[in-house]
Amino acid sequence: MQIVEENVQQNRDSIIIRTSIIGIITNICLVIFKMFVGFISNSIAIILDAVNNLSDAMSSIITIIGTKLANRKPDKKHPLGHGRVEYLTAMIVAGLILYAGITSLVESIKKIINPEEANYTFRGLLIIAVAVIVKILLGTYVKKQGEKVNSGALTASGADAMFDAILSFSVLVSALIFVKFKISLEAYVGLLIAIFIIKSGIEMLRETLSEILGQRADKALTMRIKEIIRSVDKVRGAYDLFVYNYGPDKNYASVHIEVPDDMRMDEFDLLTREIERKVHHETGVILTGIGAYSYNTKENDASKIRDRVHKIVFEHDFPLQLHGFYIDTKEKKIRFDVVMSFESDSSEGIKILKRDLKKEFPDYDFLIVADVDVSD
Repeated sequence: MQIVEENVQQNRDSIIIRTSIIGIITNICLVIFKMFVGFISNSIAIILDAVNNLSDAMSSIITIIGTKLANRKPDKKHPLGHGRVEYLTAMIVAGLILYAGITSLVESIKKIINPEEANYTFRGLLIIAVAVIVKILLGTYVKKQGEKVNSGALTASGADAMFDAILSFSVLVSALIFVKFKISLEAYVGLLIAIFIIKSGIEMLRETLSEILGQRADKALTMRIKEIIRSVDKVRGAYDLFVYNYGPDKNYASVHIEVPDDMRMDEFDLLTREIERKVHHETGVILTGIGAYSYNTKENDASKIRDRVHKIVFEHDFPLQLHGFYIDTKEKKIRFDVVMSFESDSSEGIKILKRDLKKEFPDYDFLIVADVDVSD
């Protein structure tokens, strides 16, 4: 299994690196041609468009470095690997994009204050037109490859390339307007380019920070994991699923399962091993821990009491889910977990539930645990 995982990872890395190299070569060629046209024609818009392509090339170089670093084997200090390095390199790429955007903004404002007349040639306009087509093709290819291997950096680069094509097209249009009507719009187009670059950098930075902070797991993934677990014999439910991300496609998880109260420990051991194997085989997620909730199999009145407790709990709007219910009629104890909405005060909610349940079942003590809504 480990050999298969390593082969999949190596294939993913080779796709990212190959795609990034294609992006670097393409963008450097565009930088050379656009810089030449920009200086010859004295066009700030074309020069800033070239600067934008240069930042794209640098982003691709950093993506390659990040991929290589992220693929290092786990060590004593980092037992779960170095996958999160990709998020850090994505932050650096976002910083470069922001820097390029701010620099472009300053230069555009200077040209608006002190305008200089451009001098476009047919050859220069033809190069810009070809650059638009090249960027569209590059953007489509890079974004497709990024989605294929779940690389946020590649997907962002592909989307950025499509924006670049639109901006390059606007540069071409402004140049044609100047040639035809002698109306100079290039400084304003340069300003527009700068705004787009800054916007792209901020969005990429926000998304990367969200990944590093730890965002909600993909709903389709969590639903699939729970579906697999519930399909295993003797498991009645799967709850408290936490997915921990350590880089693209490197997910670990923990979960609680609901099993009969008469299940032996050796049976539970075999059950958890089967669940771990099935979840990893079908989703690639590694289950690092499986806890247990027991449900009543001997108490005849348990289901009736559970239904009544369920009704009382959901008379309020802050509980989202109730699970792990168990009643001990001898000890007069009832325990269960409640998933609370983020808008509610969990400690205050527990007090309210205990108060209302105590009115209905005065002889019972209640152990209610507030869970966080992380996967549903």
